[in-house]
Amino acid sequence: MNIEILVVPDCPNTGPAANLLRRVLDDVGLHDTAFSTRVIADQATAEAAAFTGSPTFLIDGRDPFAEPGRAPGLACRVYKTPDGLAGLPRPDQLRQALTCALQ
Repeated sequence: MNIEILVVPDCPNTGPAANLLRRVLDDVGLHDTAFSTRVIADQATAEAAAFTGSPTFLIDGRDPFAEPGRAPGLACRVYKTPDGLAGLPRPDQLRQALTCALQ
């Protein structure tokens, strides 16, 4: 499984996103699964990566939280959660995305 977190430079959610991902990977038994963080610094790179905001989680190259019609760009990402809009998905949402990718 290849997992990346895509972020813009100086994103305040870079650290929290990495911590969340590590915690969820451990929760689902993927203790040895590594992930990388990639900085998206310009519009051309954002378009090439289909990057729609920071942070973006990619699991095997796929954004499990992609919203159809959302244009690529250098921006902060907002996730829809049961508690409202947030800068990160909830742990259960990320856990579900990882679990689905394993099947």
